[in-house]
Amino acid sequence: MLTYRSAKTPLNCLLATSPSQWWRRLSCRSRSSISRRGTASAFVAMLIPVMLGVAGLALDMGNMYMAHTRLQAAVDAGALAGSLQLPYDPDIDKGIVAAAVNDMVERNLSGAEVESVTPGTEVRSVVVKAKYRVELLLMQIFDLMDPWVYAHAAAGFNKLEVVFVVDNSGSMKGTPINMVKEASVELTELLMPDGADPDTKVGVVPFRGKVRVGDGVDGLPGGCRNADGSLNETGLHEDFMDEYYALPYDYRRRIAMDTCSNIPEIMPLSKDKDAVIDAINEQTATGNSSGTVIPEGIKWGRHVLTQDAPYTEGGDKDDYRKIMIVLTDGDTEDGECGGSYRAYYRPNNYWTNAYFRMGDDTSHCENGGVLNTEMLEEAQLAKDAGVEIFAIRFGSSDSTDINLMKQIASSKEGTDDHYFNAPSVYDIPEVFKEIGKQLGWRLLN
Repeated sequence: MLTYRSAKTPLNCLLATSPSQWWRRLSCRSRSSISRRGTASAFVAMLIPVMLGVAGLALDMGNMYMAHTRLQAAVDAGALAGSLQLPYDPDIDKGIVAAAVNDMVERNLSGAEVESVTPGTEVRSVVVKAKYRVELLLMQIFDLMDPWVYAHAAAGFNKLEVVFVVDNSGSMKGTPINMVKEASVELTELLMPDGADPDTKVGVVPFRGKVRVGDGVDGLPGGCRNADGSLNETGLHEDFMDEYYALPYDYRRRIAMDTCSNIPEIMPLSKDKDAVIDAINEQTATGNSSGTVIPEGIKWGRHVLTQDAPYTEGGDKDDYRKIMIVLTDGDTEDGECGGSYRAYYRPNNYWTNAYFRMGDDTSHCENGGVLNTEMLEEAQLAKDAGVEIFAIRFGSSDSTDINLMKQIASSKEGTDDHYFNAPSVYDIPEVFKEIGKQLGWRLLN
């Protein structure tokens, strides 16, 4: 039999076929195995740098991703921190916003560099840009990638619908209403900056013992409204006229039949800043009074903010943050609760309010009475409709009335973050700035 050998097979290995030459065959096999192992080792040696390179690249990519994630979180936090200071530095030219941004970014990611802190162009906002250098393993050595990661964020005021529900009763005249107007205008300027086009609308609901609605809004003539939505006509309800004529003349002449025309009309939601400011400044809290019926202010504030008739200027509650700011210097008042505003003869000016004028002489302002109950119910209806309520009370009130204002506010559980107590009228501007901080604490796309 002919035996063929490979060119790489030694002749002595090929001839070692007898049993007595087992040792020669073993030697030949060993040399063959060594040869194969050598080839494999060389191949593995060639793969090691490649594998290390791939691992290094993967590590670098992972570091870049993690660093960018951390930087974005830091920049988001910085933008939000800056937005909280916009009420105090609206044009970002006082250094207050920039200081807040830099401090927050550094606290969240040491070594990050804030490149710029600038105002937004379309809305009142702060735009933050920052970068962070990543320590790379291979990419930097071979100049494969920029070692810096970059992030930006904007936070501020947009997609807001805000209505000021303001007590215009006689106790507000003079300095109180002037301070409220000043603070309201400042907040409006913050929400609707000149030269910008924010998707933000503002309305105004002045109230006393009733509210005044413009002509054609709800299918009725312009004028004040009763609690049931009917027209609050001039004078007393017909059921009370016998009591009126039974009064001595000196008392009768004190009763003003027209307590509506001095209440400014409700201003629907509008993007026209000048018109909004005009409506704010129209409030004087002077003229014939009809008491203070807070639930009517809240009810009509809800009407202004929602999309349902009689006012339809409001946007979808899923698109807009809807804000009601309720401000009063006291409590519900219809002359039946005692105290300095009690009326000692009946009927009186209070009997032209939203309840008496529809013939209801049983709904009063005492603790636990109808007016306070209605106040809580109207606030809940507003909240159920997606409205966020900020409640501001200034002056002196008893604990019951303070608790009522706290209950209507949309504060987070366990807090009073939507309730504000202003010890004096001069604290009102600062309270409005605090509310502004909460309205601007929002990341923008």
